[in-house]
Amino acid sequence: MEESRKNSFVMGIGGGSGSGKSTIVSEILKQLGSDKVSVLHHDAYYRHRPELTYEERTKINFDHPDSLETELMVKHISQLISGINVKIPVYDFTQHLRDNSKKEVESRPILIVDGILVLNNKELRNLMNLKVFVDVPSDLRFIRRLKRDLSERGRTVDSVRKQYLATVRPMHEKFVEPSKRHADVLIPEGGHNLQAVQLLSSLLQTLQQKYCPEK
Repeated sequence: MEESRKNSFVMGIGGGSGSGKSTIVSEILKQLGSDKVSVLHHDAYYRHRPELTYEERTKINFDHPDSLETELMVKHISQLISGINVKIPVYDFTQHLRDNSKKEVESRPILIVDGILVLNNKELRNLMNLKVFVDVPSDLRFIRRLKRDLSERGRTVDSVRKQYLATVRPMHEKFVEPSKRHADVLIPEGGHNLQAVQLLSSLLQTLQQKYCPEK
């Protein structure tokens, strides 16, 4: 764990697609309060590629680090920990394009940064005070991803299956799984590990008071 930054304690949460990162973040928000915690999702930073047709965009390898504008996320995190609010992209997963609108994120005592590749990037890691990896078996992750993509992203079973075999699985093995070695904390079972989530929430509550008493 590194020394605290000026205005925010930054926790990064990595792990494979469908591991339960969002569930953990939601539970932490419930316990600490949204007025104390800001969240940046790495997948909001998928690159905007309007010059490509929809068919061409569907063939992008969204599980490769190059598909993300991580340099913009690094800039936004740096601004947030300096006390500056930011406006982040809004990504439309059904069209594989950024929306015309922006979402404002406020600088708060706790900043959570989540995504499958957040621990893979050195610049992102250097901005984190605490690095967490959510460690869940691949079969459970696939089932969770399938349910999410069908209900939230307008996908078909066949398209999810093909993408998983073509890019999700190989990119996980190449980039996501190796990033586990950078983690300070491993959470097995994901969001279903209530004890681990409670411990994280308690830690963040303590750090919020210790590092950011003015807030």
